[in-house]
Amino acid sequence: MLDKSPDDLADLYTIDAVHEFPFSSPGFPPTFEGREAVRAGYRAAWGASPVQVEEVRRVAAYETADPEVIVAEHVVVGTLPPKATTFTVPGLLILHVRNGLITRVRDYMDGLGVASARK
Repeated sequence: MLDKSPDDLADLYTIDAVHEFPFSSPGFPPTFEGREAVRAGYRAAWGASPVQVEEVRRVAAYETADPEVIVAEHVVVGTLPPKATTFTVPGLLILHVRNGLITRVRDYMDGLGVASARK
């Protein structure tokens, strides 16, 4: 995420993985179905965004009763040109992982946090 590489990100997913955005922002799809959709979706989103991610802070990670599921809280710190407005965006991920690859993600992010930095 720091270098906004859709290829590096997509390579972490199984071929048939699903990445969901339950709180999707306007103009952003609620789901990417399959590794190549993750790759294409993030290539389009990150390619069109002037946002510079400076840091991803891990707030907490939680194990669950299912050994293939982990819940992770994080905060993304970034800047938005041209004014270099700094923003922080909290998020929560529910990750399903099998054999070292992501099979499903539910990605809860405060998309309005970035939008408010534009003002």
